[in-house]
Amino acid sequence: MSYESNNLVARREAVVARGIPRATTAVIDSAAGAELRDATGRTWIDFAGGIGVANAGHCPPEVVAAITAQAQRLLHAGIHIATYEGYVALCERLVALLPHGGPTKAMLVNSGAEAVENAIKIARQATGRAAVICFTGAFHGRTLLGMTLTSKTGYKVGCGPFAPEIYRLPFPDRLRDGRGLDERTFDERSLVAFEEAMSTYVAPSELAAILIEPVLGEGGFVPASRGFLQGLRDIATRHGAMLVFDEVQTGFGRTGHWGAYQHFGVTPDLSTWAKAMGGGLPIAAVVGRAEVMDAARPGTIGGTYGGNPVACAAALANIDVLERRGLLARAQQVGARVRHEFEQLQRECKPVVDVRGIGAMIAMELCTDGDLDRPASRLVADALAAAFERGVIALSSGVHGNVIRVLSPLVISDDELDRGLAILCDEVKRRAA
Repeated sequence: MSYESNNLVARREAVVARGIPRATTAVIDSAAGAELRDATGRTWIDFAGGIGVANAGHCPPEVVAAITAQAQRLLHAGIHIATYEGYVALCERLVALLPHGGPTKAMLVNSGAEAVENAIKIARQATGRAAVICFTGAFHGRTLLGMTLTSKTGYKVGCGPFAPEIYRLPFPDRLRDGRGLDERTFDERSLVAFEEAMSTYVAPSELAAILIEPVLGEGGFVPASRGFLQGLRDIATRHGAMLVFDEVQTGFGRTGHWGAYQHFGVTPDLSTWAKAMGGGLPIAAVVGRAEVMDAARPGTIGGTYGGNPVACAAALANIDVLERRGLLARAQQVGARVRHEFEQLQRECKPVVDVRGIGAMIAMELCTDGDLDRPASRLVADALAAAFERGVIALSSGVHGNVIRVLSPLVISDDELDRGLAILCDEVKRRAA
């Protein structure tokens, strides 16, 4: 590491709160496409994508131009104070891309956690109820309610007490809990257990919302099944509860559709979006059925910076880039390439116990000697550290940090993707021998 980089890290340690995590020792000066660079010219192939933000690549010229033009006209107005074009135009675009089974409305905030908080407030007002059912493995943010809904204890230690009326059920993981059952039988068993929970945990008459990630993000890229999500849709409808999909990590092309829900033939009442929506600027949304969205009383949702004009301009340009460059289709190609390499590695390495995901949201799980009860967390950490030294930045996930996930920009070239995968797989193989 150069003197300048060491100096910046030292400055960070002097003034930045230590609770802000640091996954690598990289000090980034610039980025373009799927490449990160430091001030000395050292480069990394980016398999992290800013934690799923850079689907359209780093610094797309169209997004940069839109930001520059908007910043010269209007930096802030506050949608609570005055109406402006960007906010309305982005909401129009979102409801067109992400219809929720009829008339659809949207609202804008700054982050995924804010979107989740507002979605729960809307669901509670729409139903007149308080209880929320969420799932193990989920990550829904670091606000008080977000942490309450989030499963992994590492994000929550010392932060309680947490919000009331939150009930957590097991996310259906057939790898661990299926005991050889086929998908349909496993789904049926999972839905029976869900129904039973409404006799033992929370009465359906008190249930405001069922909140689920269609594909677990921080929980290890475990997809829910079509049958399970359809079952939740039926249960929510039957009991008058809101079905809420958290699409913060799955949205805007990552799975090969605008939203993962479009893979499953299941339409939620409400959904939350952030990360890849803004092309690198902080912006998020709640989208939902118009009559549900309008159940929120004026003043109970929103925020000062929600739908900031510059962030709206970035999001609109980012959506244009995703469309014009065909990046939803590209996600399928990227994902197929990643899956092929990971499945080849699985055939060669006993610790690789599963390869899973949808579109370009693909991961592999590693366990010591292939034993599901022995997560290979150290192997994963060491492989990622070694890959970093060889020019690839990638992240772990899963409750035990034993899952390697790929969230590369969808503009990544085949050459970059193949080189990055070769390095990553080689480092896993070295430690699995």
